[in-house]
Amino acid sequence: MIENLCKIAIEQLEFSYSPYSKCKVGAALLAKSGKIYTGCNIENASFGATNCAERTAFFKAISEGEKDFNAIAIAAQKDGNPVEFLPCGICRQVMAEFCDGDFKIFTVKGENQFSEYTLSRLLPNLFSL
Repeated sequence: MIENLCKIAIEQLEFSYSPYSKCKVGAALLAKSGKIYTGCNIENASFGATNCAERTAFFKAISEGEKDFNAIAIAAQKDGNPVEFLPCGICRQVMAEFCDGDFKIFTVKGENQFSEYTLSRLLPNLFSL
């Protein structure tokens, strides 16, 4: 299942709109229901209106009624070369809103190559109300 999630994240790189950073990011989010939601980064000239691939996937899922998640895979390319990216702070906080500390985050390094993290490792002492 992890390899499939990573493969789908890589496929999402095709849809990235990243004319400013030249960094393409794709994400595949696995809901506890078994459904996979996808996302890519969508940049904007104002930069503040840019949306990360991870949040795109989360927002698509949430807008369709999903609120329970198991894992996300994140693939990235800079100038056409695979790079490992960890989620930014805003994405980590969005994850914390809907996921517990053992939520799995896979960063894709290449075909069948990935690193595994948990949300609690990447966001210790997360902010929650």
